[in-house]
Amino acid sequence: MSYEWAAAARSDEAARFGTEAFYASLGRAFVTMCAVVPALFLVEAIDIALGPGTLDLAGGIIPRSVEGIDGILFSPFLHDGWEHLYGNAVPLILLGTFVLAGGARRFIWSTALIMAVAGVGVWFIGDPNTVVVGASGVIFGYLGLLLTRGLVERSWWHFAVAGFIGLLYWYQLFNVLPTDQRISWQGHLLGLLGGVVAAVIFRRR
Repeated sequence: MSYEWAAAARSDEAARFGTEAFYASLGRAFVTMCAVVPALFLVEAIDIALGPGTLDLAGGIIPRSVEGIDGILFSPFLHDGWEHLYGNAVPLILLGTFVLAGGARRFIWSTALIMAVAGVGVWFIGDPNTVVVGASGVIFGYLGLLLTRGLVERSWWHFAVAGFIGLLYWYQLFNVLPTDQRISWQGHLLGLLGGVVAAVIFRRR
């Protein structure tokens, strides 16, 4: 029982803005996310080596197609070229760092839920003539998670971080609305909603 109490105390200390534990947790999360993103570049390099789009076709979401249902799991790790990946890399590191700083277990479960909500939703309502790939659904999910976590946990710094990053990438927020561009607005919108749900389910008690 004392071990659980001590673990809870350390978790609370790491969540308190301005403490040494908070900055240590944030630093570890940043290093971890900086290690994750190069893995995405490696996957893209393999895709190009095999022939551009080979992995995308094999692991992307093809809405309402049995062949494309495995993309729910694999599509966030695939991108439609270097430009697509570059556009997702920085916000993924920034938002992922603050989500991960809230606890590794919560990070894993929240990410899984966001991927499931966005992926399953895109498979059901996406354009069946498209192959959907990219981490942007997860990115929008992290944004929704931080904003909602700031409200449900009364943590102003979560809300401030999400608001600041939202201001940096405000032009991307319109991508949750229907558009004629070659982007999956469904994935963005559903990822955002998945993040809201994750923040509520996995909130700090």
